[in-house]
Amino acid sequence: MPIGHTLTLDLNEWDLTLDSGGNIATSVGPYAIAQNVANAVRLFTNDAWYDPERGIPHFIVDLGFLPQESVVRSRIGQAARGVEGVAAARVENLGLEDRVLTGNIRLTTTEGDTADVAL
Repeated sequence: MPIGHTLTLDLNEWDLTLDSGGNIATSVGPYAIAQNVANAVRLFTNDAWYDPERGIPHFIVDLGFLPQESVVRSRIGQAARGVEGVAAARVENLGLEDRVLTGNIRLTTTEGDTADVAL
């Protein structure tokens, strides 16, 4: 697939969606790049069957204690910047509420578009 082209996922179920013709929907451009960033920052190390090195190693280092915010921010930013088509990514408003990580990633694509991705 070209840069910024991906399958469109349902925002609530994070599952495939269909287009008006009944085919699996795809997205292009900044929306697709933002969705790919969302996928990248939700991936844990060893969860990708064919590429287990991808992902954020939360369980390797963090199990049993709360990591420093700077470590989490760095890991998320690195995962976001590793997505094809991303020129810059900044993690903002990082927080932890009821064991759920919250915040957003402000990203800039290589084409100069910007988008926000919720954690």
